[in-house]
Amino acid sequence: MKTIKETSRLRRLGATVMTALSANKITASTLALLMVSGLAVRAADGSGNDNRAPEVPAEITVPTGNKVHFHGFGVGFQVYTWNGTSWGNAVPDAVLFNGDNAVVALHFGVFDANGSFVGPAWQSNSGSEVVGKLPPAAVIMDTNAIPWLRLKAVEDLTHGPGIFAETTYIQRVNTTGGKAPSVAGTFVGQVARVPYTADYFFYRKTRN
Repeated sequence: MKTIKETSRLRRLGATVMTALSANKITASTLALLMVSGLAVRAADGSGNDNRAPEVPAEITVPTGNKVHFHGFGVGFQVYTWNGTSWGNAVPDAVLFNGDNAVVALHFGVFDANGSFVGPAWQSNSGSEVVGKLPPAAVIMDTNAIPWLRLKAVEDLTHGPGIFAETTYIQRVNTTGGKAPSVAGTFVGQVARVPYTADYFFYRKTRN
């Protein structure tokens, strides 16, 4: 789909989160706290280097025949735009860290030629890319955070080489923050950037 474009491709991979996301100092400060908290938990339980499938509700379990091949920790924003009646779909604007706390990928939204949201996407340093198909399977685990999700990869929009090549499913779990504002917007087009963190698990078909 040559008409697809993304919200964050112009950001340079490898820049620090605080540099890439420092346009709003208050929001960036909140984001930093989320990042430090999330990384501390990962260091304590070893999850940053764990490629085992997470324990999740049945609603978002990945089908048998698929295996985790990459686990990343996402830090950034869920971006909402007021359309006059609701905040609409959340569009991600984040970075992914690997088990060594190095930035390895961008997480953003893709849109079609008409400006309609196609789905969330991830692009690695090496150029591999995957787009998640909407709607996802979802379950609310914390009423103060965005849902945990399971998304099927869009085959035509998944390519490599790299960590996202041949991805079949993506899970978003262990979420913090990211919920849409609880109050209505004041004008159409108003944007709200809400800090969040999450663990992302990427699956490929099991090889015999």
